[in-house]
Amino acid sequence: MTQSFDAAVAAFRPRLPLAVALSGGADSTALLLACAARWPGQVVAFHVHHGLQAAADGFEQHCVALCERLGIPLWVRRVDARHAAGQSPEDAARQVRYKAFEALALDCQAQAAIKTIALAQHADDQVETLLLALSRGAGVAGLAAMPAQWQRAGMDWCRPLLRVAGADVRAWLVARDERWVEDPTNADERFTRNRIRRQLLPALQQAFPQFRDTFARSCEHAAQASELLQELAAADAAAIGQPPRIAALRALGRARQANVLRHWLRVHHATTPTAAQLNELLDQLAACATRGHRIHLKVGGGYVVREAEVLGWYNQQVLVPISARDGGAPEQLLQ
Repeated sequence: MTQSFDAAVAAFRPRLPLAVALSGGADSTALLLACAARWPGQVVAFHVHHGLQAAADGFEQHCVALCERLGIPLWVRRVDARHAAGQSPEDAARQVRYKAFEALALDCQAQAAIKTIALAQHADDQVETLLLALSRGAGVAGLAAMPAQWQRAGMDWCRPLLRVAGADVRAWLVARDERWVEDPTNADERFTRNRIRRQLLPALQQAFPQFRDTFARSCEHAAQASELLQELAAADAAAIGQPPRIAALRALGRARQANVLRHWLRVHHATTPTAAQLNELLDQLAACATRGHRIHLKVGGGYVVREAEVLGWYNQQVLVPISARDGGAPEQLLQ
């Protein structure tokens, strides 16, 4: 169920010391204020300067002034968050930001060994993330949206406000006459997330007033389904071996083949296939009933190939040995 801001903070039980990711916006400003009041002397702030817009210097100045007023240590890291060709700007900034938080935690260890990093995403952010995932045809892992808690780099990462409506966070600040900075890009509807926030959320509020609660339940169901699929994939991966044996793969149904192949590529080769690439790989596996059928497909960030009776993966064009019993030449350039 949706929580009030105060109830969410009261329910938050982080391991201390705690670092709050502070952008200078309303959400992170409110979270820092509440955490600093609840755990005096146990809270620091992390600010990442993305360098993507002129207003970024103003964000940092707000964070410096706020932390000076509260007597809270502020750690700042400047990064280059420009996205690569074909990469979404939001994804690029998020990946750089998380790495920066990890680096900041290492930087301040001499002062305090940070146990928890708190992020200020709220219920509206969760709804936006779910709608974005739906618009992209995501599977259950994507539909699980943002987790409330996880571990990374030896620390707990928490989102204590995921059940709090964005308007409630701002109302909490206004009631205390606290100020924050507004990111000017939040009004730019060229970004899909901003169109969702400005156009869809008001319509959902009118049509389904409880949408934050019901959408959150759907995210929880998807997260449970994703966890079960991961457990099944791990069990199937142990059964088919590493590298995967083709005969063992073919003994599974197509859905389980897809699940374990995604697991294999993600865990062992740090790559993710597109839906089209995975479907083509499954079709090629089905065709392995024909003696001598070869597989050499572009999948994720590399190539999946058939090597005798197993699947191999290469991250670049290579000379792939072909089994003599498959009727091929001794080697073949993978294109």
